[in-house]
Amino acid sequence: MYYTYILRCSGGTLYTGITTDVSRRMSEHFSKSPEGAKYTKSHSAERLEAVWESGTRSLASKLEYRIKQLPKAKKELLIRDNALSLLGDGFDEQTYKRCAE
Repeated sequence: MYYTYILRCSGGTLYTGITTDVSRRMSEHFSKSPEGAKYTKSHSAERLEAVWESGTRSLASKLEYRIKQLPKAKKELLIRDNALSLLGDGFDEQTYKRCAE
C-alpha cells in the first residue's frame, strides 16, 4: 500500500507527500532527520492532517500531484470534508480511501 498525506507545518503552511510507511515518515518529518523532506526541515511539521490509502505508487503520486495543484483554501476543504470531487474525475473514495490520522 501507498499513502498520500498532508501535514500542517509552521506558519500554517501545508506539505503533501507519499510514503509506504506513515509512522516512519512522520517520525522523519517531526524529528527533522536527514531522511525527512527539505521543506519540513525549514518549516517544522506540526500535525498530520489527512492520509489516503492507494493500491499503487502511481495512484498515490497522481493524488499527490493533484493536491499540490490546489490553492490552499481548497486543500483546507479537502482536509475538512474529504472533498475528493475537488480533484476531478478518477479521484473517488473507492480509489483513495481516507485513513484515520
